[in-house]
Amino acid sequence: MRLEKCWFCSSTIYPGHGIQYVRNDAKIFRFCRSKCHKNFKMKRNPRKVKWTKAYRRLHGKDMTQDSTFEFERKRNRPERYDRNVTENTLKAIKKIDKVRVDREHRHHTKRLTFSSLYCCNICDLDQLLTCFEKMDRMKPKKAQLRREAEKELEQSISMVKAPAAQQQDPSLTLPIKVKVSKPETVENRMEE
Repeated sequence: MRLEKCWFCSSTIYPGHGIQYVRNDAKIFRFCRSKCHKNFKMKRNPRKVKWTKAYRRLHGKDMTQDSTFEFERKRNRPERYDRNVTENTLKAIKKIDKVRVDREHRHHTKRLTFSSLYCCNICDLDQLLTCFEKMDRMKPKKAQLRREAEKELEQSISMVKAPAAQQQDPSLTLPIKVKVSKPETVENRMEE
């Protein structure tokens, strides 16, 4: 069973479905439904139509680069049938699909956390912190650096004092004595 991709929206076309359009130069375009076919005939660019996968990938809404996409590519070379190879391939397909779904989920949660930074309310602070914890799990190096910075700040927090606290308690300031001389008046200079 050969599964094709729609030329316009990149969705899967199953056998017996969709429309096939052959241009004068013998180039074949396959469409999943009449909506895609009509948009193609209207000469619309799939990268500018919001519901297509090309648009979503171009604007960072879907993953663009991932090693699991390599397995989805169409290969037109014949392979000799071997039962063991087929069995292992089917097992691998399930694992690869699970990995791809997990990576897509991580990609979407990461996008949601960044968008929530721009439009978050104080009541959503707990939810935002849980999103940050998820992000920390994704990038352990950054999480470790963040924890080290927090620890260092907690250790040396006594060295940092607010200006209002220094005004209330003058003992917090450093004891520096400066000798101030009185300016001489003009009359004192003339007398000497």
